[in-house]
Amino acid sequence: MRYLPLTPHDRAQMLGVIGAPSIDDLFRDVPAAARANDLFDLPLHAGELEVERELGQLAGMNRPAGAGPFFCGAGAYRHHVPATVDHVIQRSEFLTSYTPYQPEIAQGTLQVLFEFQTQVAALTGLDVANASMYDGSTACAEAVMMAQRVTRREKAILSGGLHPHYAATTQTIAHAEGMEILRQSAAIDAEAAVIDAIDAETACVVVQTPNVFGVVTDVTRIAEAAHAAGALLVVVTTEAVSFGLLKSPGEMGADIAVAEGQSIGNALNYGGPYVGLFTCREKLVRQMPGRLCGETVDAEGRRGFVLTLSTREQHIRREKATSNICTNSGLCALAFTIHLSLLGETGLRQLAALNHSRAREMRDALAGVAGVEILTPRFFNEIAVRVPGDAAALVEAMLADGVVAGVPYSRLDPHAGLDDILLLAATETTTSDDIRALAGALAMRIGR
Repeated sequence: MRYLPLTPHDRAQMLGVIGAPSIDDLFRDVPAAARANDLFDLPLHAGELEVERELGQLAGMNRPAGAGPFFCGAGAYRHHVPATVDHVIQRSEFLTSYTPYQPEIAQGTLQVLFEFQTQVAALTGLDVANASMYDGSTACAEAVMMAQRVTRREKAILSGGLHPHYAATTQTIAHAEGMEILRQSAAIDAEAAVIDAIDAETACVVVQTPNVFGVVTDVTRIAEAAHAAGALLVVVTTEAVSFGLLKSPGEMGADIAVAEGQSIGNALNYGGPYVGLFTCREKLVRQMPGRLCGETVDAEGRRGFVLTLSTREQHIRREKATSNICTNSGLCALAFTIHLSLLGETGLRQLAALNHSRAREMRDALAGVAGVEILTPRFFNEIAVRVPGDAAALVEAMLADGVVAGVPYSRLDPHAGLDDILLLAATETTTSDDIRALAGALAMRIGR
């Protein structure tokens, strides 16, 4: 709806109806010292054409990810999203009810959520998935809270390879619940270091693969150690396309798997909204947060879908709820399901293999740049490198060369002491020309 300001005549009429001599009289109960006498330092009103010009100029200051060589990852990845996704998400049978508590009018939405859950469970190799969370970081925090309820223990161990934003989100929510969070120091290839910290008070250990430095780890041994101590294993994945190539969390013994689903069906979008994936073993389902959509039949025996194991009261009676998250990323989940349906299993595996191939090409090119040290021994589509000096300054300098050279680790964790570490990701959208431009710009900047 467009904003159309009132005219002086409109204001006079309204004041006459309520019996106020002036607009200032509406605020007479506010102390004079608390009132502003002058205009705030904000632009005055403007016409629609002028506003569009101003906003267009502001938008023009941004550089689209596809405008040139782009190697940012670190939890949000540039992938190609087919035009079909945007077309299908606008169909009315899917855009029925946002809150599908009334199944008789929300079968399209509910069916999509059911299919979404089926896909996510298959990707992660676990028994049951919920109908999405806000994003990967809040899903990680909810997994830790779930482990607390299941084990009745109060300590969680976070690996040094966990994305710092995921760790910070978990610490924030866990603090409110009175949990103890043991967050290990940032480490490039040390997921198994959590084993030595497990004790009889541990509710869960949280590991990430591929981790924030891009390192892929088989966490089977960590699962065995956690289970031997009566703890749960939570596996985090920030790059959902990696499920098409790597062993699933369920195959490695995870009890709970969480992930960021942005890579499938959802563009970068300035950092959101995204969609959190959450799966667990069937025996834990009653402690799983969020929505769960199930299949049923109606009075005439026809297939139908409903929310199950979670009534509306769960989200109102907070003391009995399994989560403080009362909604889901429905539209992003729909985009995820459409894109994954278009790919199919074969397409996802091919896409994952292409991502790995591009990353290998990038790794090989960077290995030939003097002064660059490759730090990631096993990777999917992302690696960490050590560069001379400050990585953040190097990234800023390379913008002048037309290259967005990844994410400096210091941007994620300013206090880790890893200011010379640069994270770079390559996806199917990365070309050989992009990689040559990256290597050339790095060589030129480092050589200065």
